[in-house]
Amino acid sequence: MLPSEAKEHCVEDADRLMARVRNRDAAAFEALYDAYHRLVYGVALRMLGDVSAAEDVTQAVFLKIWSSPNLFASGNFSGWVVRMTRNRALDVLRSKSRAHVELSDQQPDDDPIEERAFASLDAAQVRMALKQLPAEQRELIELGFFSGVTHEELARRTGVPLGTVKTRIRSGLRRLRTTLEGTVTAV
Repeated sequence: MLPSEAKEHCVEDADRLMARVRNRDAAAFEALYDAYHRLVYGVALRMLGDVSAAEDVTQAVFLKIWSSPNLFASGNFSGWVVRMTRNRALDVLRSKSRAHVELSDQQPDDDPIEERAFASLDAAQVRMALKQLPAEQRELIELGFFSGVTHEELARRTGVPLGTVKTRIRSGLRRLRTTLEGTVTAV
């Protein structure tokens, strides 16, 4: 199977499994959990740096999937579940009133795809790509993604309208993606 076919197959599988979860199929939910819990846990652990908190976030994410399966209509399930995990982890960080997130060196036992993708990025390349962004985009991205500050909080801190904050972040991320294309090795 070619990599593009494998990716399409995963998307179709997740869509099919979620359709079954909507019909309260516990076996489909278990299959989704088996396929994605390492990804969810890895993202949560990377953001929180705490094994117990990452386990709690993982449980909360899958509880939400089971209790509200209609939140996912169709599309890229991996991207959706990572976004949901990130939002839940940010909620945990806010509740602890952390101003700065220190990432733990502790990693999950297995080497999930998400971990390999992060590992394939060269930190120096990312720093160089960030330096190429205009200051108004770079600062918002650094605060939003690396310090866990929400868009609303960024707008309050900077005095910039929320829509402008979102536009600057989106534009900056597009520039980063263009700059970093080709620097991530295949996983």
